[in-house]
Amino acid sequence: MLKFTAEHEWLKIDGDVATVGITTHAAEQLGDLVFVELPEVGSTHSKGGDAATVESVKAASDVYCPLDGEIVEVNQAIVDDPSLVNSDPQGAGWFFKLKLNNKADAEALLDEAAYKELVG
Repeated sequence: MLKFTAEHEWLKIDGDVATVGITTHAAEQLGDLVFVELPEVGSTHSKGGDAATVESVKAASDVYCPLDGEIVEVNQAIVDDPSLVNSDPQGAGWFFKLKLNNKADAEALLDEAAYKELVG
């Protein structure tokens, strides 16, 4: 199941774990990323809280936690090479995996059609 937030994060939900990243739209708006800071594995985050930080040649921006949960994995590859987020934001450029406190909360997020309408 693929879901989106109004803050331009995407989630690919598999069981009770969501892979989270920023959308293609967000990556295009930010421009070339030069720095990524990811959350600690084992840290817990609340929906809407700061989870990661990205810096581009244009600006620094927070990546928000889309739902309540615990970070179970981070993508070290994007720390080593932030350009992966620009080249494949909804694939190899994922940020972290979040074990969801309540998978049902994802129902309130946007589907792909609603997100496309938002950024349209």
